[in-house]
Amino acid sequence: MPIVSYDRLVTLVRDLFIGYGFNEEQALIIAQNLEDADRHGIASHGIQRMRLYDQRITNGYIKPNEEGRIVHEMPAAALIDGRHGMGQIVGTRAMRLAIEKAKKVGIGAVAVRDSNHFGTAGYYASLAADEGLWGYASTNSNALLVPTHSAKPFIGSNPIAVAVPTSRGRFLYDAATTTVSLGKVEVHAKLGEPLPGDWVMNTDGTIDRDAQDVIDNVTLKPGGRGGLTPIGGLGETNSGYKGYGIGAVVELLTAALPLGVLSADVHGQSIGHFFLALDPDAFGGREATEEYVADFVDRLHALPSVDGSPVLVPGDKEFAAADRTDAEGIEVDEKTAREVEQIAARFGVEVPWAHDDADERTAQVAVA
Repeated sequence: MPIVSYDRLVTLVRDLFIGYGFNEEQALIIAQNLEDADRHGIASHGIQRMRLYDQRITNGYIKPNEEGRIVHEMPAAALIDGRHGMGQIVGTRAMRLAIEKAKKVGIGAVAVRDSNHFGTAGYYASLAADEGLWGYASTNSNALLVPTHSAKPFIGSNPIAVAVPTSRGRFLYDAATTTVSLGKVEVHAKLGEPLPGDWVMNTDGTIDRDAQDVIDNVTLKPGGRGGLTPIGGLGETNSGYKGYGIGAVVELLTAALPLGVLSADVHGQSIGHFFLALDPDAFGGREATEEYVADFVDRLHALPSVDGSPVLVPGDKEFAAADRTDAEGIEVDEKTAREVEQIAARFGVEVPWAHDDADERTAQVAVA
């Protein structure tokens, strides 16, 4: 399994997207978004998504170089038509606009329609936190979430991300409103591993734990036979309707508000996003709120453990993963490595790992 540094993967992915026709600045934005996911241990949304983007660009769902167009704007809000541009390009523009507005008037909200998959929501919320602001980002997707008591999916996986700067780090929540994202199922399929939990439901109500079968026959397929369970799982016993309800709220923000496309009506892509930036100086003050949140996080960390495992705060695992990958490099699974090699060969781009056999690739460490 190749192990590659963050910087070398960013260069690789940038060069691939230049091959698709994106300019260098746009290609770098996309590469940094994907590899930020890998760096933070979110393999589901990193370089393993190259095959998905390759298919969607080739099929014409994604238009290279399209950055979207502002169709309506007010001092604290705006609507952007993504015009089928790459989600990372449109999403970054939208969040930067929300940040700009928040710095001027205390709050900035930007809704987007007719866009594409934008990577991790946490990446955009963190753009606001980088500027000392509170950030929120969410998106809809193809229909993946099966509503409580339904036999088929209707709502997207619809992740929510919130990033808040503190005087001693950052609070970062980023999670789908389904039990897991589809990308996590894809990773298990590539590794040949069964799904460990009740992540996927067939139309007859049974659970499917065969990851490859889920990819081939259940999700994102016309007439597919099921979808992802909501946070809380099936039925009402463990309050799965709450995950379903939160997913529905995201659907309102990302589809209804910008007059976009509901997840149930998405074919290929044409999805919506919603971004929010808040300037704490418009509320309790930046320094005071940063110290307040830091104390809140410290008190959570200090709670007694019931099982010997430490009490973690959203973002802890991802920041620890970033420290680890910065030191050791990022693992690229063998199936993804082969997929990327095939794409790279079309564009004459070199991959930063061995080309020979799987054994040599496994031994190759490229962390220079």
